[in-house]
Amino acid sequence: MRILLANFSKMVGDSGGLAKVNVAFANEMVRRGHTVTTIYSDDHAGDFFYPLDERVIAYNLRHFRGQTSLFPISYKVRREILRAFSQKRGRAVNDEFTKKHLLPHIQTILTETQPEIIIAFQPASAKSFLCDLKTHIPVITMSHGDPEDYFHTYPTAELPALAHSAVCQVLLPGFAEHLRNHLRDTRIEAIGNVVPQYAQQTDLAREKETYKIVFVGRMVRNHKRPHLLIEAFSKIAAEFQNWTLELWGAEDSKSYQKEMQRIIASAGLEDRISFCGTTAEIPRVLQDSDLCVAPSAYEGFSLAHTEAMSMGLPLIGYRSCVSVAELIDDGVNGLLAADGAEPLAEKMAVLMRDRDLRVRMGNAARESMRVYAPEIIWGRWETLMEEVIASR
Repeated sequence: MRILLANFSKMVGDSGGLAKVNVAFANEMVRRGHTVTTIYSDDHAGDFFYPLDERVIAYNLRHFRGQTSLFPISYKVRREILRAFSQKRGRAVNDEFTKKHLLPHIQTILTETQPEIIIAFQPASAKSFLCDLKTHIPVITMSHGDPEDYFHTYPTAELPALAHSAVCQVLLPGFAEHLRNHLRDTRIEAIGNVVPQYAQQTDLAREKETYKIVFVGRMVRNHKRPHLLIEAFSKIAAEFQNWTLELWGAEDSKSYQKEMQRIIASAGLEDRISFCGTTAEIPRVLQDSDLCVAPSAYEGFSLAHTEAMSMGLPLIGYRSCVSVAELIDDGVNGLLAADGAEPLAEKMAVLMRDRDLRVRMGNAARESMRVYAPEIIWGRWETLMEEVIASR
């Protein structure tokens, strides 16, 4: 197959989940013998954080064959002003820029590569192909979160691309139901992200001098909410003197970082709570941990959390976070808490007190990730693309 991956977001040096999925998809399909081109839209030029197979052809639409089309400051200012009143109108500025400045590059790539199928990583990229260029090449539109958001915060002009897609892919069955409420006649497939099946497993039965809670994710206040985990740990730290907390991930805001550091200082826990930054050795971090906590308000299909479960760590998250609640079988492979720092602390304490329970839940967590093994997920994607091309 000739496959075109269209991801209209940043990729240069980006360690986020979307960039990771993009590179993994491209690398696996070229490994399976397919011809793969990936296009992205990044003001910066340079290498990806995740290594891309040299057989994959990659184009940065903003730095295309000697033509530089950076996102203008005037657009950024207008986008932020509009976003204050409406997320839809703010996001529409991105579509306007793509249509005005990048569409000719997209058409050139289409003409030269002649893809048999296009994987659009977001409705915006699907819109460019299906609504602006009106291509007859089948498009599968990916969803990386709850697709219900499309109908509340995404530009109205992007929504027809969903209906025109050959398939809309979602990450979890619960998300499929959300999308079916809006798209009755569109094929919808639930395919999760690939979860590494680690040969090693964290040894939760081992006696230690110090036990460790781990958080992995960008330090974002209203999304990942690590401050809630810090507050929860502070409430029970006196009872669990031999436990520490490590937070791994990139800083998002200096003011938020200082706020979290003040919470830690006021609790006198500077020597037990650590900000560890980013790392390319997440398996090592997970293998040395005893419990993973996900205080997120929302997620798509969190690679950090599923990788922790695959390593054999029980997961604690909020019942109100749809995707986390779908991954956790409460009381079997982890625990679900009501909202707030206090309920989170209570659930953490349950597992911190009981090593045998951590072992049982950790084993169950590892087993529950088997359905997301690479050969299963990539096989489902390959079969889906072949079906769509055959029925074109």
